[in-house]
Amino acid sequence: MNIVAQIKNITATAINDLYQFPIDAKDILINATKPEFTGDYTVVLFSFVKQLKKSPEALGNELGNYLVEKNNDLIKEFNVIKGFLNLSISDSFWIDFLKENSLNKSFGQAISTNEKIMVEYSSPNTNKPLHLGHLRNNFLGYSIAEILKANGNEVISSCVVNDRGIHICKSMIAWQMFANGATPQSTNTKGDHFVGDYYVKFNDEYKQQIKELVAQGKGEDEAEKEAPIMRAAQQMLFDWEAGKPDVIELWKKMNGWVYEGFDETYKLIGTKFDKVYYESNTYLLGKDLVEDGLRKNVFYQKEDGSVWIDLTNDGLDEKLVRRKDGTSVYITQDIGLAEQKQKEFGISQSIYVVGDEQNYHFKVLKLICQKLGLPSADGIEHLSYGMVELPSGKMKSREGTVVDADDIVQEMMNIAQQKTEELGKVKDFSEDELLKLYHTLGLGALKFFLLRVHPKKKMIFNPEESIDFHGFTGPFVQYTYARIQSILRKVSGEKLLEQSIQSTDLLPQEKDVITHLEQFPVTINESATEQDPSKLAIYVFNLAKTFNQFYTDLSIANAESLEKKILRVQLAQLAGNTIKKAMSLLGIDVPERM
Repeated sequence: MNIVAQIKNITATAINDLYQFPIDAKDILINATKPEFTGDYTVVLFSFVKQLKKSPEALGNELGNYLVEKNNDLIKEFNVIKGFLNLSISDSFWIDFLKENSLNKSFGQAISTNEKIMVEYSSPNTNKPLHLGHLRNNFLGYSIAEILKANGNEVISSCVVNDRGIHICKSMIAWQMFANGATPQSTNTKGDHFVGDYYVKFNDEYKQQIKELVAQGKGEDEAEKEAPIMRAAQQMLFDWEAGKPDVIELWKKMNGWVYEGFDETYKLIGTKFDKVYYESNTYLLGKDLVEDGLRKNVFYQKEDGSVWIDLTNDGLDEKLVRRKDGTSVYITQDIGLAEQKQKEFGISQSIYVVGDEQNYHFKVLKLICQKLGLPSADGIEHLSYGMVELPSGKMKSREGTVVDADDIVQEMMNIAQQKTEELGKVKDFSEDELLKLYHTLGLGALKFFLLRVHPKKKMIFNPEESIDFHGFTGPFVQYTYARIQSILRKVSGEKLLEQSIQSTDLLPQEKDVITHLEQFPVTINESATEQDPSKLAIYVFNLAKTFNQFYTDLSIANAESLEKKILRVQLAQLAGNTIKKAMSLLGIDVPERM
């Protein structure tokens, strides 16, 4: 049990014993004591004053005396300031904590909850490569999955590939018109980039054809509908749905090129999935649920044959779930897939990592699933996130102004190389070691920068800022880890990790690091509960900063006594393990040296 939970429990017991006033421990507010006051943790007294008919001063003193007397192994002293009871935790508690966890490789891992959770993320389209926006999605999804695992859940990571539809047909038509049989191999182009180039070509040609039709006297709307290239794409979609062999063959070939490219990018950025769904296999799902919903009067049918749901009483509007020609819409497919996921994996929660432009869609999805009575409908959660922009502004796939994921990762590796060479500390690294280091630093900087911001906030990505070795960045944390490993290597021959820490008074810098470390499991729990990796990013940065201050002020190798040396080595060991674990939950590797 963490220290804050312990303080809540003993305070609840004290209030009950002293005043015969039962109180739930969770209703007691505990804060970290402000730096200007003496103490470690503060009990906020105001919420009890009225019920207990005590002045804040009297209540604080009576509670403080009781807590010190009954829990002197935990609370060593107290003071009361204007309705706040400041408690100082005994050094023996922190030392026992360090003894218990300095070699504990599972520190931070919660016990099993027996809950199964699916996290769906990435969801690329097969008409273009992954771009900067996809990176935030991938990093959020991967990190949330890892954090939920550390919080005791069984997690299935999944991806839905949008491999069908008019946007795919646009790339296919453009390839037929302009490629002259070219392939990724013949042009030495990565498969997803190759297909994405034809999506841009389609749009360029489409705009030109609209311009020509308008010049011939047609209205803008009419020109958009009658442009030959758009009509060809629509016909191709019709042919695909009809199963026309040559269209299916081309579709499989071009998607195959894209999948090879995606796999390469996923490997580069460290993304993997337990289950991949393809829209071409799922787009017919949900049709039986529409019939079921009609029988239950959840849905209603209009005179033209289309099927709708009325959500106006829920603060939304009417939503189409089946067109008049009998074909399904996106929401129908998602309802069907939600049911399939639950049947396949027995999940109690399904988290969709999707941009905030889909907020309304997921409100509707959850409501419909609840009204249909689907199992675990209450567990549908939309992890909504804001878009990523560059300093130059928004990106548009069809205009070819996006920053491809591969390009941004390569740029980050180049910047990592430049910054590392400027520091001049890797002269003894082999070529392979340098390449691995540049990848670790570059990708770590990118992930940390995109994860350190609350998911719901929009953000501007600045590559140079993200890789500063001294700021709120991944490389700063990575450098701290490497520094700790260097310290531990220098004293490894003394077997200090195997010796027992003796009772000793803690210096403020030692205590600062230990108190930060003690909060690691709590931070994981908060990050999981709030689906917010930025809490963990902020935590590990502050831990690294606190350790660096400790190491600047106090020597480890030349500590003033053997007892202090043992304490500080084991403190460094736990700090290193915690930094490594926290960064791994963000999907970030740490170098053993740099």
